[in-house]
Amino acid sequence: MNRGKLVFAQLMQHLPLTTFRRCVTRYRGAFKVKSFSCLDQFLCMAFAQLTFRESLRDIEVCLRAQSSKLYHLGIRSAVARNTLANANAVRDWRIYADFAQSLIGIARPLYAQESFGVDLQETVYALDTTTIDLCLSVFPWAVFRTAKAAIKLHTLLDLRGNIPTFIHISDGKVHEVNILDQLLPEPGAFYIMDRGFLDFERLYRFHEAGSFFVTRGKSNLQVERRYSHPVDRKTGLICDQSVVLTGFYSHQGFQAPLRRIRFKDPETAKTLIFLTNNFVLPAFTITELYRCRWQVELFFKWIKQHLRIKAFFGTSENAVRSQIWIAVSAYVLVAIVKKRLQLSASLYEILQILSLTMFEKIPLDQLLTQTISEQIQPVSDNQLILFA
Repeated sequence: MNRGKLVFAQLMQHLPLTTFRRCVTRYRGAFKVKSFSCLDQFLCMAFAQLTFRESLRDIEVCLRAQSSKLYHLGIRSAVARNTLANANAVRDWRIYADFAQSLIGIARPLYAQESFGVDLQETVYALDTTTIDLCLSVFPWAVFRTAKAAIKLHTLLDLRGNIPTFIHISDGKVHEVNILDQLLPEPGAFYIMDRGFLDFERLYRFHEAGSFFVTRGKSNLQVERRYSHPVDRKTGLICDQSVVLTGFYSHQGFQAPLRRIRFKDPETAKTLIFLTNNFVLPAFTITELYRCRWQVELFFKWIKQHLRIKAFFGTSENAVRSQIWIAVSAYVLVAIVKKRLQLSASLYEILQILSLTMFEKIPLDQLLTQTISEQIQPVSDNQLILFA
């Protein structure tokens, strides 16, 4: 079926192009466009993400060197640096944001049965924010501090498969707690977050919706103990209490009882205080849930290392947002391919293989089912040692 097709073209076959065209129509992306379409722009930028290109000139040189294969890649127009730069600056970033959300909708059911370290049937999300530093003179619209620019990437990560379900891009001045206003609570789901999101009035909205949250309490938290539950101190638990908030503003925002768990981490010897509105799960399970929050930190680290979201191809706000959303689309697309082809290799290994084989004509499933360990031949004992 894929005989003779380039690896990049085989990969892009997993894109729902009908949905992409609807996104383009929704935001009039084809208005006054004669040759270089939104799909051409998306494919060029996705190619840059998957092959680790560093600049628009880099993209242009690489694709022009393979100009005879552009049609087979799905790119119908010649690639020029100025044309790509103008497309990034002008074409509405919401086209690629909506398309990324559609890919997320495809990926999540594929990972619905994945394990994330805690035996729990409910959906578990990790909410966190990462900051991407920018140069103020180059990105004056992203003011963060007096002499510094930055943007923030607010992400809600589904821990089953590490698929981002909600992403909001803001300037550096927006505090992460404000993102709680934009989330639509899912009844029965767990939201794991750090102390930066501790706002009891906003968290009460999740409580009323039937959602559960797990967060850490601050040192100046004022509570009154109502009941103490027995705990097994051998697990590191110190206490498991039902409490009510006694601070004036906190009590006004959250009048329902809360569960307060003190836990001493045996690895770091630090004492941690957890707050949750779930009174059913064992106390140790609550601590394990919060430990899983570290996956969103690893997600941020991974995309910053393996995708192009720290150095941007354009300086306008529209160009930056477009690049980030196309990077998210590339990440989710690789996750979809990994599941559909039932690959055991990690996303990192898949990306590394794809970055070197985009213009090959090897069937994609055959290419990616070969693990790195199988490709590396063992060193013979009879081989001469060149350096002692």
